[in-house]
Amino acid sequence: MLGLGDKPQADLIKDVTEASFMADVIEASRETPIIVDFWATWCGPCKTLGPMLEAAVKAAGGKVRMVKVDVDKNQRIAAQLRIQSIPTVYAFWQGAPVDGFQGAVPASELKAFVEKAAALAGDGGLADALEAAEQMLTEGAAVDAAETFAAILGEEPENSAAYGGLVRAHLALGNLDQAEAFLTAAPAATAKSKDMDAARAQLELAKQAANAGPEAELRVAVEADPQDHQARFDLAAALLAVDSAAEAVDQLLELFRRDREWNGGAAKTQLFTIFEALKPQDPIVLAGRRRLSSMIFA
Repeated sequence: MLGLGDKPQADLIKDVTEASFMADVIEASRETPIIVDFWATWCGPCKTLGPMLEAAVKAAGGKVRMVKVDVDKNQRIAAQLRIQSIPTVYAFWQGAPVDGFQGAVPASELKAFVEKAAALAGDGGLADALEAAEQMLTEGAAVDAAETFAAILGEEPENSAAYGGLVRAHLALGNLDQAEAFLTAAPAATAKSKDMDAARAQLELAKQAANAGPEAELRVAVEADPQDHQARFDLAAALLAVDSAAEAVDQLLELFRRDREWNGGAAKTQLFTIFEALKPQDPIVLAGRRRLSSMIFA
């Protein structure tokens, strides 16, 4: 498939009419995802949304194109697509609308929408789609990320990165049971991959977080008795529940320093679970492993 990476930026965004809609949207979307912005000169929100959408399309580097349809000048198209209000934005792929939204949305949501559309084509492999899905997940667009990971698996069912990403997206949405079901049903070829190991570790931490006690009460208990190892261990779980992984690692390292053999070495085991759940180059992981090693070999 010929991608758009070599085309000038000016070709990425254009105005269309009823006469050119079939060629510029329906037919063009069979090769490249097309985002259609329905707008009008009198529409205030359109004047804000349009430039933001254009910027997101340009930032996608040619993996998606955009066309603008003035509904006043192209009423037949607006009627056929049942445009009820503007701005309305659709993403077309393979000749049909596959996604869309109405009204003004934040720039982060626009970016996720464009990246999701761009990932539909695959264009040169699945690496770009995986990268886009991971970015969506990082920015909190877990539903879009889950859909993109699922689309990748539709093309490559044993893609361990996509499978692990799908599990992590459901964890981000709080769907622990569904995430566990995906892990249980994972193909043998992906089940033992590092991506799946990371997903399992995240599921384990999510389960612990769901049962964690109140952070404030546990913090008081630890301050009142620094030797209360169970309270410190539980505090670490509570901190993970509120996305304070760095402090959770600090608490577990302190517990390991005080009694490395407590509860069968639970602090060390929990630290390794956290390290596995995070990305290998995460600063929390790098610093935590370094500090743990210094304690072990001191």
